[in-house]
Amino acid sequence: MYDRMQELTIAQIEKIHNASMDLLKNTGIAFNDSEALQIFKNNDHRVEGTTVFFEESDIKKALETAPKRFTVHARNPKNNVEVGEDDFVFAPGYGAPFVIDLNGEKREATMEDYDNFCKLVHTSKHINMNGWMMVEPSDMPHETVHMDLNLSNILLCDKPFMGSPVSRQGALDGIEMAAIVWGGKEKIMDKVVSVSLINSLSPLQFSDEMAGALIELARHGQACVIASLIMAGASGPVTLDGVLALQNAEILAGITLAQLVRPGAPVVYGSTSSAMDMKSGALSIGAPELSKNISFVAQIARHYGLPSRSGGGLTDALSADAQAGIESALALSTAARSGINFILHSCGILGSYIAMSYEKFIIDEELCGVVKNMFKPIALTDETIDLDMIKTVGIGGQYLTQPKTFKLCRTEFFMPTVMNRMNHDSWSAAGKKALDRVAYDKVSQRLATYEKPEIDPDVEIKLTEYVEKRKKEMIGK
Repeated sequence: MYDRMQELTIAQIEKIHNASMDLLKNTGIAFNDSEALQIFKNNDHRVEGTTVFFEESDIKKALETAPKRFTVHARNPKNNVEVGEDDFVFAPGYGAPFVIDLNGEKREATMEDYDNFCKLVHTSKHINMNGWMMVEPSDMPHETVHMDLNLSNILLCDKPFMGSPVSRQGALDGIEMAAIVWGGKEKIMDKVVSVSLINSLSPLQFSDEMAGALIELARHGQACVIASLIMAGASGPVTLDGVLALQNAEILAGITLAQLVRPGAPVVYGSTSSAMDMKSGALSIGAPELSKNISFVAQIARHYGLPSRSGGGLTDALSADAQAGIESALALSTAARSGINFILHSCGILGSYIAMSYEKFIIDEELCGVVKNMFKPIALTDETIDLDMIKTVGIGGQYLTQPKTFKLCRTEFFMPTVMNRMNHDSWSAAGKKALDRVAYDKVSQRLATYEKPEIDPDVEIKLTEYVEKRKKEMIGK
């Protein structure tokens, strides 16, 4: 298959690997969690203070037990998804503290916003997995909000969801809530029902929150995306070559911990590393360097036999404008075409992760549909070529009134719901609406027609009671 993006040779991948092995063996990775350090000690790793050192044999052993693919189970089994090899999922934006509206105004996100995004995911034809912390609600206590997010994920959407890796206890709360849905912890120990994002703390560290969450999630058989987000020139080397070696070391260290906790624990190799803007000092996720890194991450993950993760509809733009469209389409299509299996931030993100946008969610969602349609194979059979019809129409004829055209006119091509295909007169008559305005109207329609998915009333009561009980324990309310 021909592609103008750089395909790494085996020798080049081995060069990255060897550089990472040097870092792991001689510099090490700091794990700021006492249990993580004890686990490494129990498995004969050299540990000095909080720094853990790795031999190449440790990494190879971990890679031997990490699965190539896994199923993420939804409470509605029709919505189960596969992650790995040729299968991939689109998940929404993650971690935005603000919402930017149609007029470019920024405001703090609320729990109502989070609920709305859950509803949009549930009603989406193209986003096949719910996220977590799509926005960070400012109107909820930060100590307990992870349970509110979990509860909304479960009650408002019956697609698979991401878990809560904010801390060891946050992960355990998510596991307890999933156990209520699936009828007990024993029912999910060998059944992936959540995927959680575990980020390294570059350079060469894992925080106590991330390490603790990783341990509990792996212990209970739940999938973790082990990810590194390096800002080239700030938290990592200025060259992408150096970034690849550094992020590879961090990711492999996290994967090794997961496999020591539980061999066979599902993991995803992930990164959204990108460039620092040399004028402002800010992270740029609309940069071409991000898309280059996406391609390399997919290749390296395949080399190790692991599922991969990257970002999707990412942009530095602060409105759903042409810049947002250019940058998001570049990153999302690169991720999908490169073979990324878990495409996080597929829709909604603005301003280098600072905000979610309802309008951009709708626009990016349609972009996901376009990208999926690009991968839809053609059959190339005698029936689909239909030489008899072509001969019947002959020279200078037309196909508009052919029976096959009538039969397939609604199903053969991708049909956009927000992108404009009207001529100028029709567009003018409809109000000359720009794409973001069309998307704004679509949000209102979707939320107005949303219907909460069915759930066993007893399960809903148990979930709500668990959250209320834990809140009283944590903050005395």
